[in-house]
Amino acid sequence: MTSSQTLLRILAVSLIAVALAGCNDKRDPGFQGWVEADMIFVSPDESGRVTKLDVREGDEVKQGEQLYSVDDDLQKADLNQNKATLANAQQTYDRAASLRGTGAGTQANLDAAVSALRVAEARVATSETRLSRRQGFAPVAGTIQQIYFREGEMVPAQRPVLSIMPPGNMKIRFFVPETELPKLAIGDEVRVTCDNCSSDLTAKIYFIATTAEYTPPVIYSLEERNKLVYLIQARPSRPDALRVGQPISVYLNPKNVAEQR
Repeated sequence: MTSSQTLLRILAVSLIAVALAGCNDKRDPGFQGWVEADMIFVSPDESGRVTKLDVREGDEVKQGEQLYSVDDDLQKADLNQNKATLANAQQTYDRAASLRGTGAGTQANLDAAVSALRVAEARVATSETRLSRRQGFAPVAGTIQQIYFREGEMVPAQRPVLSIMPPGNMKIRFFVPETELPKLAIGDEVRVTCDNCSSDLTAKIYFIATTAEYTPPVIYSLEERNKLVYLIQARPSRPDALRVGQPISVYLNPKNVAEQR
């Protein structure tokens, strides 16, 4: 046997060994997914210019903590005007009540004064509410995820100045084929892995879609492309260990994953 024939024989044996190893490798590849979060958007009721930002992106905030202020000149002017109207309405009511008490006034005049007084009080209350809402407060505890308008910028009505990410709103989204659905149930625990992440990350399934859809374009597996799959969502046990948009792998049987490692 020549040296070239020997080399070809060794190469053939090596290729066969590699092929057999690939056939015997039954490691669970898991399912591709990513991390998302339901953000809380904080916005003013009316348009205005941001005069002060009390937080920065990445800051941890508590519920009720002040986040920003928007100019309030128009709201103050409206409140002062309605307070003046209320004062006049109060005088009119006092006069009508006094005259009615002495018999010199009519019940109709008193009723009209009472009505005008109630309307003036309601307008003052509305103005006070509008004024108080020129300051934004955190509706929940969480992390400032993004700031959309900064000091000096005009923010339109009901457009968010910033967004907050509560830890409990973090979620894992992944897709599984129909053949895997019988293995899943609400409340099941799955294993979550990602690059440079802790090996003990888990999540609990809280949503299983009832309708199928095509594999999303963000899933790049050639084997899964163009197949009908079902969306699964789960809450991570340690949301602080993950980041929004982070690609992850999900394993339906955490014990098997641990054994493979």
